[in-house]
Amino acid sequence: MIVRQFLLWARTAPDEARAKATSALARSYLRSDLGADDRAEMEAAFPVIARDPSPQVRLALAMALARHPLVPADIVLMLAAMDGEPGAVVLAVSPVLNPAELIEFCESGDATKRLAIASRAGLPAEVAAVVAEAADARACLALIRNDSADLPGFALGRIVARFSHVPAMRDALLARPDLPAAAHQALIRAVAGMLSNFVAERQWLSPGAAARVAREACDQEAVASAQRGAADVRELVEDMKRRGQLTPALALRALLSGQMRMFIEMVSVLSGVPTDRVAAMIADRSGSTFRLLYDRLGLPRGAYVAFRTALEVVQSESYLDEEDEAVGLRRRIIDEVIDRYEVSGHTAEGNRLLGVLCRWRDEAARGAASGEGLAA
Repeated sequence: MIVRQFLLWARTAPDEARAKATSALARSYLRSDLGADDRAEMEAAFPVIARDPSPQVRLALAMALARHPLVPADIVLMLAAMDGEPGAVVLAVSPVLNPAELIEFCESGDATKRLAIASRAGLPAEVAAVVAEAADARACLALIRNDSADLPGFALGRIVARFSHVPAMRDALLARPDLPAAAHQALIRAVAGMLSNFVAERQWLSPGAAARVAREACDQEAVASAQRGAADVRELVEDMKRRGQLTPALALRALLSGQMRMFIEMVSVLSGVPTDRVAAMIADRSGSTFRLLYDRLGLPRGAYVAFRTALEVVQSESYLDEEDEAVGLRRRIIDEVIDRYEVSGHTAEGNRLLGVLCRWRDEAARGAASGEGLAA
């Protein structure tokens, strides 16, 4: 009787009054002492109210029922399907919706629904992956900022691939401690590419010089990523191979940074030789097995001395005993390599690789000075 009277009254009542009465009716539905007949009558009335022309009324109904775990699933699905804010409220908080239903709304819904789903507390991994693949930048940004969401690494990688050009997205991604090294590196390379183009367009550097600076900055960050998160070095290296970014310069930088694991993984990926076998071949102090690997990889012949010298220094007990966990190029290793070249009569002016090594030595010196400044 009360519900029928409500529906008759609602035909002519103002929007604000209807919204308040709807909220009261929905709250009464949630009472545990409500009779079965009254409950059934209210459930029959909810679809009528959900079609009310006033968004204010529909929102009142959604807000009153959205958080309750015992609202029947068919009613929750009906409310979630409402357009605009009423449906978004339900999608954002209802505990009744299961992952399959959320995925369906994400795939078939509009941007407002996807944004609401991306903001849900405790969002399951399978739903987060669909948001990362299908949603727009606004929803993906909300997902990245949703600390309670179970966001898989591959989903973060998809967001990097789709939206690395969005500044707010880059900032949010870089702020996540769980960003995989491969996704982090892809993000850094995207940013470096944009900066390189910008610098070249402004004619601050030649296109070639701008590209070199960007490339070396990316290589530096790749090695630093490996040093900071050794657990996924193999994944990082394999991803860089797929992107065509495993270069002799990067391999040498890894070695000159004392990053033996990254170097071994790079050799393994490029040669197809298992990691443990590569490690054993490199450990041979005679250098003969490493020479076989070196030739198999097709690395520059003129750089063999640099690689071999760097390996000898990294493998030396005196170096391994050093308690130096600084990230970046190691001045001592570079000095040893440069000395070996200079003894044989090479100069930076006449040897392109030696010129690169001298530039890297300056980079290592700046890094060491910066570290000392921070320590002070």
